[in-house]
Amino acid sequence: MNILAIGSHPDDIEFGCGGTLIKYAQNGHKIHLFVMSDASTGPGDTVRRDEQFASNKAMGVEEIFWGGYTDTQIPVTKDAINAIEEVIQTVSPTMIFAHYFDDTHQDHRNVSKATASATRYVKNALFYEGPTTQNFAPTVFVDIHDVLDKKLDALAAHASQVMKTNIEGTSILDIAKASATFRGLQGRVRNAEAFIPVRLFVNI
Repeated sequence: MNILAIGSHPDDIEFGCGGTLIKYAQNGHKIHLFVMSDASTGPGDTVRRDEQFASNKAMGVEEIFWGGYTDTQIPVTKDAINAIEEVIQTVSPTMIFAHYFDDTHQDHRNVSKATASATRYVKNALFYEGPTTQNFAPTVFVDIHDVLDKKLDALAAHASQVMKTNIEGTSILDIAKASATFRGLQGRVRNAEAFIPVRLFVNI
């Protein structure tokens, strides 16, 4: 299968569904990412893109697309929706993962809304959570216990962001481990990622 994960910034996808993507890749499926921002904090800044490429290797990503939007300024516009639709047409994904719409970060909210429009004809689409997601009540769980270390390696590749949690002494790795444990308890496994379906087809 072709799997497409859509995120606002480098490391969003890794936190939300990195373990699930790693498991898909291990089973021979092709992983594609679409990062909507330009991943820079200024002209000529390639640090976050370089980190994303390192993370891609840890996850087994086949291909990455970039949206080119300025951080904190990703819009919900026809152009943004069209950009997602173009990637969908290129990848022909069986499954799409994207931000949940109830989030305190405006980029996450807007990418979620744009993705909901762009995926209206896609059979399988799931929302993932991030550290700033609110009111997330998942009904789909993936056991990631055997790949949790690999997920953390993928997140650690984003070295410039690891401690930017605005929680003193707490890294994004700490939050990811706590989330995996909590969602694992809900899903009755040791560690899990959790999702809310936009739509999910069960083939019988």
